[in-house]
Amino acid sequence: MPHTIVIFGASGDLTSRKLVPALYNLKRAGSLPADTRVVGYSRTPMTDQQWRASLRETTAKHAEGEPFNAAAWDAFASSIHYQPGDIGDAAEMAGLKARLEQLEGSAAATRVYYLATAPQFYAPAVSALGDLGMAEESAGPRRIVVEKPFGTDLVTAQALNEHLHTVFKESQIYRIDHYLGKESVQNIIALRFANTIFEPIWNRRYIDHVQITVAEEVPVGRRGNYYDTAGVLRDMFQNHLLQLLMVTAMEAPVRFRANAVRNEKVIVLEAIRPLEVAEVAAAGTRGQYRGYLAEPGVAPASRTATFGAIRLEIDNWRWQGVPFYLRSGKCMSCRTTQIVIAFREPPLELFADGPRAHREANRLVIQIQPAEGIQMHFHTKVPGGGMRLRLTDLEFSYSREFEGRLPEAYEPLLLDVMLGEASLFARADEVEKSWEIIDPFVKSWAATDMPASDIYEAGHWGPATSDAWIAAQGRTWFDTCPVLK
Repeated sequence: MPHTIVIFGASGDLTSRKLVPALYNLKRAGSLPADTRVVGYSRTPMTDQQWRASLRETTAKHAEGEPFNAAAWDAFASSIHYQPGDIGDAAEMAGLKARLEQLEGSAAATRVYYLATAPQFYAPAVSALGDLGMAEESAGPRRIVVEKPFGTDLVTAQALNEHLHTVFKESQIYRIDHYLGKESVQNIIALRFANTIFEPIWNRRYIDHVQITVAEEVPVGRRGNYYDTAGVLRDMFQNHLLQLLMVTAMEAPVRFRANAVRNEKVIVLEAIRPLEVAEVAAAGTRGQYRGYLAEPGVAPASRTATFGAIRLEIDNWRWQGVPFYLRSGKCMSCRTTQIVIAFREPPLELFADGPRAHREANRLVIQIQPAEGIQMHFHTKVPGGGMRLRLTDLEFSYSREFEGRLPEAYEPLLLDVMLGEASLFARADEVEKSWEIIDPFVKSWAATDMPASDIYEAGHWGPATSDAWIAAQGRTWFDTCPVLK
């Protein structure tokens, strides 16, 4: 069946930097379904040829992996079309409908509507599609992709879900988080459920705690207007970090099918111990990098956190008593996303003279980016007399084990939408439960001043108060820039 991808916000940054390069890479690799066309829609006046020329330039710049292939682009570009128009103008949206029908002809086609617009246009776009009957599936499947941020709190997320459901069924809605398209994130599921060596120790008996870190070395920069209203909790925790937590903590689904996988993820969220606003102070810490207030678009006395760390507890048989530490920040010492499974210390210290020696426990480090892979830290004997031990490692690196480039995150996600595979997309209840967990932290931090002790220098791992906070719980951060190079 032919496929049509309709991109609302076609002249925007997401389209040129991520979506079209991803589709081009799929086409070049032979993975894009045959007879796939792309139709862009935005207010910028352009012809098909002008949009193609603009996208050729940006795709050559942003497509990852192999050098830009002009012949492959030309073969792909013939399927790219553009329709100028305003989402809020009923007549112009009717023009889009007519253009799609003209391109598709009388044949049935799978149609994907991708909302690559600012969030305030989500609801008008959905309403317009509903008014014109463009979600109706008599002529083929109709699906809609919604980018983050999916609401700004629980109330707005619920309102958006309700509005979406007035036009689209839940099975037609694909809420996208590009982190779940990363090969290394999907490999967590393979690591846990395709191997027998990890599952027996993946529980409270052997694991002391889990650290999930998403560190960025860049400042807010030109995103000040957005970031100052969002902050690190809305920008990173409600989506990326909780997604990584769910994949790490979930039980094995009975089958690798969309609903079975998403059911297990929601069960994890349901098991997270709820916190009242009054309890948040002890369950988290925050910071702001020095110089943030001078960024364009940032309020002069902003209390917005650019760094945050929170502790969540999962009350179930597998994880009870094992804290999950989630941490993210801007202007940190390096760019890295990693999950650290910190195992318990041995119950008996055999290799120490005198009092029990403090020795680093075993760790499993799952590095999501920049160099994707897995590293296991364990103790070995140092050659020579005596039983001197040293922490060493075994590692798996994607770049070393597999030839060619790793697919960019949007590539498998776009392909999954076209094929109707929803395993890597968030369901309505998952999004709402995520906000329910994060909202108390947002409200508490917004209601209190940012102490001077919470200011940190660029290039550090957040404020010193973060180190003191986790040390008071008998633990230390794994402050190591990518363990895999």
